[in-house]
Amino acid sequence: MFSIAAMPPMADIVLETERLILRQFGEGDAELHARYLNSPEIMKHIGGVRELHEIEAKQAKSMAGFAREGFGFMLLIEKSSGEPVGQAGMKRVDNPLAPNTGMHEIGWAIRPDRWRRGYAGEAVTAIIEWAFTRHDAPELVALTSLSNEASWRLMEKFGMARRQDLDFDDPAYEPDDSPVIQYSLTREQWENSQ
Repeated sequence: MFSIAAMPPMADIVLETERLILRQFGEGDAELHARYLNSPEIMKHIGGVRELHEIEAKQAKSMAGFAREGFGFMLLIEKSSGEPVGQAGMKRVDNPLAPNTGMHEIGWAIRPDRWRRGYAGEAVTAIIEWAFTRHDAPELVALTSLSNEASWRLMEKFGMARRQDLDFDDPAYEPDDSPVIQYSLTREQWENSQ
């Protein structure tokens, strides 16, 4: 049973996996995000803990992406508990320092008490298929840092290849998380792996 807090009445379900509902952000989700996903552990490699207004702005940007292009980041709801366990999705690379602004970027974050349960892999596998089959993305990239080994190891499990030509420095990140490194997966590579 889903809690009222986890499933706002206007939240559109985008994808569903065996254990997860992936839905668009809705009203009240910034507070859910702040409570479940804004910890130093989760945010360590992605710019640090955010203020509520920053979370609201990111979620509004994601909702605008869905309205404009049909994709964005989504809240991951655990079916068994009805609780948010993370976020994941696809957007355009929008960091002005990146050499590949505008490419399709995937990303994810899972709350620490749900780590090592395969939720990131389950969600991102569905997102990759969705990106290539529903949105005709020619190539996907994922951004991380060398210090975030868990992240880039997962990228490698998805069949993504390291793209040093896309690395860039971002002074907004701690020195351990800069340069930003990227991995990529083309639609052809993904199709050949199926």
